[in-house]
Amino acid sequence: MFVLKDFINRYVTKRADSMFKEDIECHAPELKKSIDNKTVLVIGGAGSIGSNFIKALLKYGTPKSLVVVDYNENGLAELTRDLRSSSDVVIPKEFITYPMDFASVVFEKMFRSRGGFEIVANFSAHKHVRSEKDIYSVEALLRNNVLNAKKLLDLLVSYPPTVYFCVSTDKAANPVNIMGASKRIMEDVIFSYSSCFPVKTARFANVAFSNGSLPAGFLKRISKLQPLSAPSDVRRYFVSLEESGQICLLAAMLGGNREIFFPKLSEVQMTTFDCIARDLLTVYGFRILECDSDEEALKRSIALQTGSLEYPVHFSVSDTSGEKAFEEFVTSKETADYDRLQSLGVITGKAIPDKGKIDALFTKMEVAFDNIATTKEEIVSMMQEYLPSFKHIETGKSLDSKM
Repeated sequence: MFVLKDFINRYVTKRADSMFKEDIECHAPELKKSIDNKTVLVIGGAGSIGSNFIKALLKYGTPKSLVVVDYNENGLAELTRDLRSSSDVVIPKEFITYPMDFASVVFEKMFRSRGGFEIVANFSAHKHVRSEKDIYSVEALLRNNVLNAKKLLDLLVSYPPTVYFCVSTDKAANPVNIMGASKRIMEDVIFSYSSCFPVKTARFANVAFSNGSLPAGFLKRISKLQPLSAPSDVRRYFVSLEESGQICLLAAMLGGNREIFFPKLSEVQMTTFDCIARDLLTVYGFRILECDSDEEALKRSIALQTGSLEYPVHFSVSDTSGEKAFEEFVTSKETADYDRLQSLGVITGKAIPDKGKIDALFTKMEVAFDNIATTKEEIVSMMQEYLPSFKHIETGKSLDSKM
């Protein structure tokens, strides 16, 4: 029987236990103290990382209340079923899920009526490089990742939490795509509020088989006997679903103000997507049939419907916008503490960003988005002016043009 967790441990992360197990066990009393009897709000809690953060939170403490917000109503239903069916978590008596947008009027009504929360964790984000197809997808990405994030922070000023955590990405270090640059700007945004309440974040690797990820797509394709397509030259760090929640828990509860956590992974631990696809097909009992194009793979896949064990794949070098050959967590201009925790490094000493400069950028964005003639290129230039380290890779080809 195929067990996803076992496959990830053996073929993707290549470790039997969580790399954060020792740190969590060592700091279990501190985690429990930070969580017990607290009011907790998790935004984007139906997603892969948010839901695993909730599971980690409930394993090591019992909050007074837990409110989960996500516009994915079906995802919230599955989260509730999953938690209610799990024997290793304790669900607080007050557990409420709300299918709503955190930037909506109804969210603000709910938030104010409860007088805020002590712990606020925000996992709502556009996370895909493919979300920069054109000006409309770029606007949606930037509104969610930065403009609406600022709106939330403005609300929190009136009800300061003791912990505010949100997720960044390894793509924020020397970004080459709009998603990564948006997260790097988001770091500045949250740090600009650090005099009002403690803020912390985490940059981390790809989450293996997370919702919407390419490896999760492999499982979907195999279930439908559809061909697989993947880049052969893009190397990525990976953490398991469980580890993704644990990173966020450790950063949120143990982190200091304006600190960025990241997993201590070495370059040799990177892998490519085609390697994952090959291992997956082998475990499923297929023989790999390499094709020269998506079209050929699609044509060859017809034989799978008649019981063929030769599985067509198309592995090729990346040629789409915003794809970086490898990922990194720390830039040359940042200072990292590698000694505090066994498995996590911590970027420290981040200065409080110039809030006026951020506000000016956001004003320019709003004006640009109000203009129907604004182009994607103009938004990229605007972001590069604010963030000189943003070296956008534009090929004119989106991931949506490929399988």
